[in-house]
Amino acid sequence: MDGTQGSLISNGKECKMSRPVTLFTAQFSDMPFDDLCKMAQKFGYDGLELACNENHVNLERLSPEYCEEILATLRKYDLQLYTISNHSVSQCVCDPIDFRHKGILPAHIWGDGDPEGVRQRAAEEMIKTGKAAAMLGVNTVVGFTGSPIWHMLYAFPPFPAETITEGFKDAARRMKPILDSYQEMGIRFALEVHPTEIAFDISSAETFLAALDYHPAFGFNFDPSHMGYQGVDYLAFIRTFADRIFHVHCKDVWWSDKPTKAGVFGGHLTFGHQERYWDFRSVGRGRINFEEIIRELNRIGYNGPLSVEWEDSGMNRESGAAESLRYVKQIDFEPSAIAFDAAFVKE
Repeated sequence: MDGTQGSLISNGKECKMSRPVTLFTAQFSDMPFDDLCKMAQKFGYDGLELACNENHVNLERLSPEYCEEILATLRKYDLQLYTISNHSVSQCVCDPIDFRHKGILPAHIWGDGDPEGVRQRAAEEMIKTGKAAAMLGVNTVVGFTGSPIWHMLYAFPPFPAETITEGFKDAARRMKPILDSYQEMGIRFALEVHPTEIAFDISSAETFLAALDYHPAFGFNFDPSHMGYQGVDYLAFIRTFADRIFHVHCKDVWWSDKPTKAGVFGGHLTFGHQERYWDFRSVGRGRINFEEIIRELNRIGYNGPLSVEWEDSGMNRESGAAESLRYVKQIDFEPSAIAFDAAFVKE
């Protein structure tokens, strides 16, 4: 379902305008689907990025009839669908599994909790997620990978360098069957670069892409919030992976200008705690430079959705979703098809 309109040429690519603004539904997982769609329409969203959960895309109910129910509800509220996401299950494809994962997984994926069994069932569910995307008429699945080596982020106790290399290889080995399946179905997987994933900054993303042998079905969900507080150049990320930006999250984050009690690692403090060095904020209220992001997206010819992932511990979520939409609509703009001073030149 394609809701983009118009077209311009940017960096040799057709750049369609205007980009649709969608709402990622994971933070509203408790809302019945019809109520969620009604809310999104009321706020003025162009569409949704549907999370796989019991209320929005329930993979246990997957069938042509069920997918038509979803699409009919979207049509009822004049909403488009561009992407589906499955972060919780995909996290378990490469992770060392422990008690924490039980809390984010459907019971049939957790099973008896045997770690390798959980990873295998999670991989099978991600292939099923690709099938759901195809049945719903979209070509992009957003998600995580997990990581067998995230716990080795800090190099103490010391370990051999090849341990990290083997970790990337293991993650690639587990992801490749999913990506092969997606390629056969015409689906793309967009990894959200994020702490706890195999790729959490530009360097690790480059390493993992190489470990995957640059698989054509693999790309990225660009989310600047997870890079900003780390000190990663999120604009350089767009330039570095220009042909691999499959989807975009508009999510904001604040970080302090001065030292705090809890630094970048968070001090085991909950989100929203006043002593944190950084925290997620409603879009437009943090420190992410969305104007420069729009300029970079224009340069690479990205014409997909701008999906609001709303998180802010200090704000009502419905108010935040409404104001974030207004902000993103206002900050997005079309690239110029001509130089601004072309009118000065006489024929």
